[in-house]
Amino acid sequence: MKSPTLLRYDDAVLPNSLAFSYMILSYLAGFGLMLLEPLIWNGLGVLLLAHAMVISAYMLHEAAHHSLFRKPKHNRWLGEVCLWITGCSYSHFDDVQHKHNRHHIDRADIVSFDFRETLPKHPLLLKVIKALEWVYIPALEVWMHLMVIVLPFIKPSRKQRRGRVVLALIFRVAFFAVLVSISWHVLWLYALAYLLFLTVMRFMDIHQHTYEVFETLDQPRGPEAKLRNADFEQRNTYSNLLSVRYPWLNLLVLNFCYHNVHHASMLQPWYRLPKLNAEMFDTDHPQQLTFKHLVKSFHRYRVPRILNGDPVNLDVKQDEGESFIGVDGVSFLTAH
Repeated sequence: MKSPTLLRYDDAVLPNSLAFSYMILSYLAGFGLMLLEPLIWNGLGVLLLAHAMVISAYMLHEAAHHSLFRKPKHNRWLGEVCLWITGCSYSHFDDVQHKHNRHHIDRADIVSFDFRETLPKHPLLLKVIKALEWVYIPALEVWMHLMVIVLPFIKPSRKQRRGRVVLALIFRVAFFAVLVSISWHVLWLYALAYLLFLTVMRFMDIHQHTYEVFETLDQPRGPEAKLRNADFEQRNTYSNLLSVRYPWLNLLVLNFCYHNVHHASMLQPWYRLPKLNAEMFDTDHPQQLTFKHLVKSFHRYRVPRILNGDPVNLDVKQDEGESFIGVDGVSFLTAH
């Protein structure tokens, strides 16, 4: 009897090998270029590192769906590697997977900490975040990632992750200490790459759903979730393609932008999504939003979006999504 292959799908060898190789080589090359003297190489290193983290984040997303390998443990191993590459090693793969699965099962954005309830109670912090967001610094996303580190020490339901956070901090401080011994410029260059990475991830997240946000991640699934069916899911999910004319551009985000077909068939791997999308949806289907209009929305509502929560069943297609504010702080990377 022929033994099963390591990968989940027989047609996955070439696309996943290319994605794995690009992710690792770009990560290493990004740091290598940032350690050189010429500024032009530093800039290229920043771009490479940021994009390596983007691809790694979406490979983590694939691993969370078990669409890469046949065995769950292999998806978990790859997911843990991706967490370190994306700078999210303070989170455990199981937590990321649990949060994202609840997003799909409950057809909502499920969190254990909703900052929309907390931020208005801290006006100074809110003003600082608004000021930074106005100049396109993703301060809210940075804060959300910091909360992954902080919450295990202030929230009893998260205390089992304290050891993970401490260990990750020790390793990351040691890692950057070695790099700084070669060039101290790596600190601000890495920060720049990380902010760019967070900006890309946010742009892809904010317009993909008009879901409600529920602070129920640490609780069992409630009966109200059963009221949201597959029709509701598709009606409140949007595909934000980088390009319809040149679909290869969507590979820049590992086809994560084909979001309706992903929600319709979430075990399908990233490289099949364009073809499946063409089979399942018309090119002008009402859930597909255009890049140029979403860029306008991203710019126009960058501050109001901080505390926004769009209503479900919102007619966002009326102006191609230009007045679609979107929602912040729902990234699958922040497992809280």
